[in-house]
Amino acid sequence: MSSTFSDSPPTSADSLSFTAENVAAREEGDFVVYQMGAKSFRLDKAKARARLAGKRVINGLRSAELNVLPLKYHEAYRIYKQMKANHWEPDVIDMTRDSQQWNTGALSPKERWIIEMGVGYFSAAEGIVGDSVLHVIEDNLTAAELKHASLRHIAEESIHMDSLLHIIGSLNIDLDEVTAKFSDIPSVQRKNAFITRHMPELKMGIDLTQTANKQKFAKAIFGITQVMEGTQFYALFAMILSLHRQNKMTGIGQMFQYTLRDESNHIELGRYILTQLIAENPDIWTPEFRAELVEFMREGVELEKEFVRDCLPEDGVGMTQADFLTYVEYNADRRLAGLDLPALSGVKTNPFAWLDEVIFLRKEKNFFETRVTEYQTSGSLKNTAEDDLI
Repeated sequence: MSSTFSDSPPTSADSLSFTAENVAAREEGDFVVYQMGAKSFRLDKAKARARLAGKRVINGLRSAELNVLPLKYHEAYRIYKQMKANHWEPDVIDMTRDSQQWNTGALSPKERWIIEMGVGYFSAAEGIVGDSVLHVIEDNLTAAELKHASLRHIAEESIHMDSLLHIIGSLNIDLDEVTAKFSDIPSVQRKNAFITRHMPELKMGIDLTQTANKQKFAKAIFGITQVMEGTQFYALFAMILSLHRQNKMTGIGQMFQYTLRDESNHIELGRYILTQLIAENPDIWTPEFRAELVEFMREGVELEKEFVRDCLPEDGVGMTQADFLTYVEYNADRRLAGLDLPALSGVKTNPFAWLDEVIFLRKEKNFFETRVTEYQTSGSLKNTAEDDLI
């Protein structure tokens, strides 16, 4: 018995039941013609090939629809799927124990200061990242799959902002004081001004056919994903996860663990977009521009060290200022190495080797139960080497 294309029979004598026998496809040069009963459909494969050839990171073919087909940047789509597999929701993380520790004097003044600085800084920094990815990076990309992955990046920044609101509400932290943390502390002001100083021009739209402007765009990607997310976020993450490791503020620690896992994907996506941009526009990658990026990272490192000294003016239990300063240098060199740029400090050893295990710990308490389960969809970690992510 031949199969049909419809699960139900024709409703009238005039209806045509299409069977395998009355459907045919034939090649006619660049066209494929489908004959389905009395109807024929002529499909132009050359147009699809032209669409693929016209895909570029910037200055490529633009279309009204966000259609990723034909897929050219396969790695971006893989990273997008990895980001999606790591999805998490802040509201379902239990903050009861954190609230008890916060309000019963279980934390030292130094430990409370670290939490307050973390909430204050990231409440501004996550917004800077989200706004910059949306208005500087995603707006200027022309390949749909790159835009698609960048939109997921933006969505995750919103989740991170949501997590900070969950922390503030759970601990009943004074909102005015949170605002003051990022508006009045000089090291935070300097970090934010440093990363945003070139963004207004790119938000207004510039001619990306000119080499100098392409370099500005490349520097913006580098600044947001490799300097800010890849270097300037990590020391404070490590401080909070050090508290988590001591069984203090474990709800916040869990959120920061998931956030850091997200940031790892953002770093990887930014590096991939940047390398593809350079491959398609080799005029960007001059010796002078490479040196400019290294100096940009150097400035970012010095500002981050100043911030670390403000977050941890004195050594605490299980935390020394010197280790965190070394960690800043270690991460900066890793980001530079990922783009074949020369190291700044030559630090080879991660002072927080345990942090790798924390970030990639696959067993987490289920949000809705007390039993331990996988908090990731199947296969979301197994296809990527850990060293490529962190």
